[in-house]
Amino acid sequence: MRLFLAITLLVLLVLLTCAPLFAAEAEPLFERLEAAATNVRTVTSAFTQEKRLAIFDEVLTSSGRFAFAKPDQLRWELLEPVKTGFVLSGDRGRRWHGRAGTSESFDIRSDPMMRIVAEQLLAWARADFGWLRERYQLEVLGENPATLKLIPRTEVGFLDHLKIIFAADDTHVQQVEMHEQDGDATIIRFSDAIINQPVPDETFRN
Repeated sequence: MRLFLAITLLVLLVLLTCAPLFAAEAEPLFERLEAAATNVRTVTSAFTQEKRLAIFDEVLTSSGRFAFAKPDQLRWELLEPVKTGFVLSGDRGRRWHGRAGTSESFDIRSDPMMRIVAEQLLAWARADFGWLRERYQLEVLGENPATLKLIPRTEVGFLDHLKIIFAADDTHVQQVEMHEQDGDATIIRFSDAIINQPVPDETFRN
């Protein structure tokens, strides 16, 4: 009997240790991440993007670079295998596609798709948990490094959930996983991040 109780207690302890933290319990972690983001003025990094299709073994890989400057400047650019991307400064931006040889201006106030993309990137760059809480149910999968699972509060097309992993010093996102309802997944890994170094204004023009 004592052995049974000991094993039961051990199993419960393991389950409690591994259980995800939900919003209320996770507030100290969110406050930690927001505090770290407060001191971040600029971020530049490289990234690789893997697209995994549920029905194929092949992984589609691309790579590029990312730049952010407070309050609302972004550059998201794929360099391989096709040069494509966009820059944003305030509400206005420009996107381009190298293969098609096209480039056009946009305004996120009248371009819903670009508004969604820009809002997501800015929310993570700023660690804006107020914005994120309104749109996702947040679970903490780990604290060191901070690892979060986000489930959309309302159906968002193909998206099942997001998994976000922060850098060890909490200053920026190191990995984003987008898991789709059909089993497909996109994984973006950021590397060689440079924090709070001057970023030329030309970075956010094209």
